[in-house]
Parts: sequence; C-alpha cells; structure tokens
Amino acid sequence: MDLDDIIKKSRNAGQFSREEVVALLALPPNSLETYMVMAEASRISREVSGNRAEIHAQLAVNLAPCPKDCLFCSFAVVNNIFRTATITAPEEAAKQARQFEEDGANAIYLMATATFDPGQYLEISREVRQNLHPETMMIANVGDEYAVNAQALVAAGYQGVYHALRLREGVDTKIGPDRRLESIKAFQEAGLTVGTCVEPIGPEHGNEELADLILFTASIAPAFSGAARRIPIPGTAMAQRGMISELRMAQIVAVTRLVVPRSVKGNCSHEPGTVPILGSANLLWAEVGANPRDIREKTEEGRGHSVPAIRQLFREIEWETLDGPSCFFAKGP
Repeated sequence: MDLDDIIKKSRNAGQFSREEVVALLALPPNSLETYMVMAEASRISREVSGNRAEIHAQLAVNLAPCPKDCLFCSFAVVNNIFRTATITAPEEAAKQARQFEEDGANAIYLMATATFDPGQYLEISREVRQNLHPETMMIANVGDEYAVNAQALVAAGYQGVYHALRLREGVDTKIGPDRRLESIKAFQEAGLTVGTCVEPIGPEHGNEELADLILFTASIAPAFSGAARRIPIPGTAMAQRGMISELRMAQIVAVTRLVVPRSVKGNCSHEPGTVPILGSANLLWAEVGANPRDIREKTEEGRGHSVPAIRQLFREIEWETLDGPSCFFAKGP
C-alpha cells in the first residue's frame, strides 16, 4: 500500500476497497503513517462540518436488567450488575432534557433498555417534546421492537434514531444481525435518519472485522458514523478481554472518516476524549442517568460527561462547536 496514493484517493473522494481499509487499520497506531491518516481525516471532518463539532446529549428513560444479554453491557442480566428496574418520571426526563437544551446540546437522545415498554417510552417522549423548543432535535436510542411501529416515533417528535450492527452481533449478544439490519431499514423507511458507528471495539476484533463494519456503515447513508471502544464492566467475563488504547481508537475513527462518503458530515467517538478528536471525531456525547458502560445508576456521578465538559475537550483541539440544532441529522444537503 502506497500511503501517498491513499491520501490522493481520499482528497479525490475516491472509494476504498476492503483490502485498502484493512491495510490502513493494520498500520501501527504509533507510526508516522497513522498520524498522516489522522491528519487527512481531521482535515475532512473540519471541511465537511465547517469546523463546527457537535455535542449530543443522552438521558435514560429507564434502568433494568436486560434479557438480550449483550456481554459488553452493564444492563445484561448475565452480568448481574443491576437487579431492579426503575423508570424516569416524564417530568424528570423533561427537566433533564431542558437542561441539556439550555447547555447547548445539538440533539437530545432518549435511551431505553431493549425490552422497555414502547407505550411508556412514547409517553415520556411526548412529555419531553412538549417541554423543548420546536427546533430542538430528538433522537431515539431504542431496541429492535420499536422498528415495528417506527412511525410512532416520528409522531412523538423524533427526527432520528441511533442503531448499530454491533461487532459479533448474535455471538456476544442474543440479537441476530439480521434483526438489526431489518430495524435500520424500517427506521429509515419511516423517515427517521439513522446514526450509527463501529462498536464496541475490543482488542480481539481483527482488522478484517473492523473493515467490514466500517464499509457497512458507509453503505447506509447515516447521519454519522465513527467508532466506539468497549469499556470493560468490572467483574464480568468480557472485562478480561481488555480495552484498546485511545490512540488505537483515534486510528479507527480516522480510517472510518476516510472511508465514509463526504455526504456524511458526522464522525463520532465514544467515550469522549481529546485523542479521538485529534483523529477526526467531531461528535461526542454528554450523558445522564443509566449508562450501559457504567456500574453507577447515575452516570453523571461516574463515567458520564456534561455538555460544558465536552465543549472544553473540543476547544483543546481548536474546534468550534455548533450553536443550534444538529446539522448531522438535518434533512437534505
């Protein structure tokens, strides 16, 4: 692989082959070549977004042991972290969402565990929607069951959803990959814009696996792609597999930016950090309430970041942040 040819292809917005994506991922993270890839990816991110990063914010509408048993998730029944179920009152969810709005979040996500009752979710959603400015974007982060009646999400005021085909879906989870693909299609057919990414990445995932998923995200015209590393849940079997470094994370984020079409303006990383931003991430999340990577019931007391804290991370890498509703989820060019 000639890196100069790769950079030239990138600047011409050329399509990358699977072999080229694998080769880019196989570069040593701490190498001149990887830093060149990161520099080119960062240039693209700044160009397509007008050098304005976005801060999205997520609140949890419930917390419950989840029978889908995603091994990387603190909600999984098999991980035995949370044993009781709680629901966020509609008024409290609205209060949290208003705070995110006041802090300047560009989109507000409502997350539910995979089997949370859709009726209750929609009730909470309508209360939140009524308490936000009309232009504030709401994004759903829900299970596959919600795709059956995706129009109900539209009617409740949602502009988009977050949904991902996770690494080793159906192996490390009890959800078949075909189900995830069907859900993404159903959400899009209902008029919801889908945000996605390559996740949750661990040291055991090979470059071929990562390349296939990067190319998949590039193929579905998402609001954003990007990548997220797996955060080990203490005491679980999967925690023994370890965690990739932030530098490796930044490399994968950068390769994703090169591969995904320029029409996709967002390139995310999770959890927040300055190194992935340096690698071209222009989207990070603030969080309150339950968090599938945290063992605290209120992640704002644990791993979660606030909107102001994330804005400061972007400032450290000399990014401006968008003022107003998300451009990544906006319809049209």
